[in-house]
Amino acid sequence: MAAEDYYRLLGVPRSADAKEIQRAYRALAREYHPDVNKGADAEDRFKQISEAYHVLADPDSRAQYDRFGPEFRQYAGSEREYGSRSRSGAAGGGGRTGPRRGPAGPTWSSARSGAGPGGATVDWDDLFGEVFGSMRGADHELTLELTVDEAFRGGARTIVVSGPDGDRRTLDLDIPAGVVDGQRMRVTGAGGAGRDEGGLGDLVVTFRIRPDRRLRVDGKDIEMDLLISPWEAALGASVSARAPGGPITVRVPPGSSSGRRLRLRGQGMPQQHGEPGDLFARVRIMVPPHLTDRERELFENLQRESAYDPRRAS
Repeated sequence: MAAEDYYRLLGVPRSADAKEIQRAYRALAREYHPDVNKGADAEDRFKQISEAYHVLADPDSRAQYDRFGPEFRQYAGSEREYGSRSRSGAAGGGGRTGPRRGPAGPTWSSARSGAGPGGATVDWDDLFGEVFGSMRGADHELTLELTVDEAFRGGARTIVVSGPDGDRRTLDLDIPAGVVDGQRMRVTGAGGAGRDEGGLGDLVVTFRIRPDRRLRVDGKDIEMDLLISPWEAALGASVSARAPGGPITVRVPPGSSSGRRLRLRGQGMPQQHGEPGDLFARVRIMVPPHLTDRERELFENLQRESAYDPRRAS
């Protein structure tokens, strides 16, 4: 397969100057570096981009490339040894000092990464630092599911996260009271490791409120079902119920029907800034599933005595 044109690899015209080439390389290196891009082809693409840059960034090698094309090393070999700006007459080896280039292309050495162009190894740390300098660690994201009661109360919660070095560790969160669905909290320094003293990233926690058949949250307001008997609905009553903040007493007015909403101000979700929400108790009249003889007699008496017909009521 024919080698891809170096100018096309970097996305620059053949007339590009050194600054244009460098800008293009930095942008592409940031996109395809294996520490940033986990795509299957990212590492190979990064090597190709790096080779193209090191050829075109050097005036001599660029001139040879422009003259001979992708096979420039073969044709240029008789004129000069590609990439050798200084030579050493070290005995036995013809060892080379100076810029890290060789006949097979740019070479890097490191114990940390796979083969680079021409079979050499690539020093990702050195090259990445050269391109980006110090770099803050990446932010990590976590979704944490809470019950309505947990969201209402807030408090301490221990979670397990991956530390900067990849190991798993526990982290204590201080969840504010009254968090709502979708609310985010940033934990400084609990994210990924930085590069070259760039500092740790943060952990961004997104809270989700678990659906609850008994309790429903609407912004900072809470709605709950209040189960009452037929006689409590007819006569009125003070009814005990369990709300997210603890036990409460709800005053049910006489003549309440199912679906009526009773408002308890300030007993909804707490707010870090501003007034808390309200709690709405929605009346649900529950009929005894099994009647004693006496209960049946009383209901039958009521049926005979009462003229009320809900189907005719306005």
